[in-house]
Amino acid sequence: MIFDITPLTEYTVFIWRQAMIYFDNSATTLTKPPEVAEAVAYAVNNFGPPGRAFYDAALLAQREIFKTRAQIAKLVGLDDPLGVAFTSSFTESLNLVAGGLVKKGDRVITTAAEHNSVLRPLYLSGCDLSFIDCDDNGNLRLDTLEITPDAKYLFCTHGSNLTGNITDARALYSICKANNITMVLDVSQTLGVEPVDMDMADIFCFSGHKALFGPQGTGGVIVNGKFDFGIVKTGGSGINSFDTMHSADMPDIFEAGTANSHGIYGLQKGVAFINETGVERINAKVTRLCRIFYDGIRDVPRVTIYGDFTTERRLPIVALNIDGLDANGLSLYLWETHRIATRAGTHCAPLMHKRLGTADHGAVRFSFSYFNSDDEIEKGIEAIKNAAALVY
Repeated sequence: MIFDITPLTEYTVFIWRQAMIYFDNSATTLTKPPEVAEAVAYAVNNFGPPGRAFYDAALLAQREIFKTRAQIAKLVGLDDPLGVAFTSSFTESLNLVAGGLVKKGDRVITTAAEHNSVLRPLYLSGCDLSFIDCDDNGNLRLDTLEITPDAKYLFCTHGSNLTGNITDARALYSICKANNITMVLDVSQTLGVEPVDMDMADIFCFSGHKALFGPQGTGGVIVNGKFDFGIVKTGGSGINSFDTMHSADMPDIFEAGTANSHGIYGLQKGVAFINETGVERINAKVTRLCRIFYDGIRDVPRVTIYGDFTTERRLPIVALNIDGLDANGLSLYLWETHRIATRAGTHCAPLMHKRLGTADHGAVRFSFSYFNSDDEIEKGIEAIKNAAALVY
């Protein structure tokens, strides 16, 4: 029977959380540093409208938003915190950046590893789009990159949300700089768990609620330099109200209306936790957990695993199928029988699934966090062995 969570009482949620093993961190991190939730609760009860007044509650909200910019700038090595703008999500960030930069007919390069949050805004723009292909393990094949004199932009993921493979962003950025191409990097999966710095791209789009441990409804854009985005978002800004056009300066260009100061303050605490703990320490733990899981299931009969596990640096993601079991059915079995939360389907990565030959049935994705434990990993291994035994 599917676990019934209605009525959703506080006691029910406590029992549910106690029983659950959460391996869907690439979608959203559920377990976060406790100070994240504490910050959101504090902000709800104490923050006024940021940037709108000079009384204490409004100034408090404005100061904490700036401190969040500063924490993110510290994480990526950006000198000016005002180069960080906040949005509601990675998806909004990419839509705003693509909508501001890309015009119909522009020559744009992207990859077969992209999420629909990258692909669909580019399709919508009417640009002339070409793709970097990938190999059978999902690694980008840079030998398929074709640079033409009219190429303007390259949009690329830093880490695949399906295979866990990491892109050599520095190599791509070097190519882009040599050819006067603006590079936009999707760091929604990597920021917070993998080193990211300003030598990797011109523009970075990020999600707040994944490896940064922030609340849902947070994300942003990091701009490394000056670019002509035009007007991508407009409305109330709290300043220059007699101007007919919204400010084109960072961070105002991507921010209009009252900011989500409650969520941004929670995000600040998530990023502060990462800065204090250290990205390398976080990476070392999740890499170890991922390797234990992979080693525990790679020789299980009927299990097919996707991605390149020969490299030391990769995201803590293992996507798999079991021959004879539907991906959705396997994910449901893991939940109903073992209380293990995973993500089944196509993960909004249609081109990668086509390349891997999984477009018709998808895959089951396990994604691990700094807050997962060795015991949970061992239970996950046992669950896969049990599931594989079902089809003998």
